[in-house]
Amino acid sequence: MATTNLCIRIDTETKKQAEELFGNLGMNISTAFSIFVKQALRVRGIPFAITENVSAADDYSALQEARKIARNPKIKGYTDVEEALRALKS
Repeated sequence: MATTNLCIRIDTETKKQAEELFGNLGMNISTAFSIFVKQALRVRGIPFAITENVSAADDYSALQEARKIARNPKIKGYTDVEEALRALKS
C-alpha cells in the first residue's frame, strides 16, 4: 500500500513523553498514530472517551466525602443492591 507524509504539530515535552512511551511499547510515534487512525476509522469516531478534565484534587475530595459518609453511624448502609432497592421501594 502506498504511503504519504503527514505533518502534525505537538509541543516538545509531549512528543518526548510519547516517544518514550511508544518506544517502551515497541513502536514509534508514526506507528502509534497509524494505529489510532485505523481504530478511529473502525469505530467511526474517536476510539476513547473524551471528557472534561477532573483534577486529582476533585477525586480526592470525593473520596474523602465517601469515607466520611461510610463512617457516619447516622447514615443507613446496605449490604447489597437488593436490600437498597427494597428500601427505595418502601
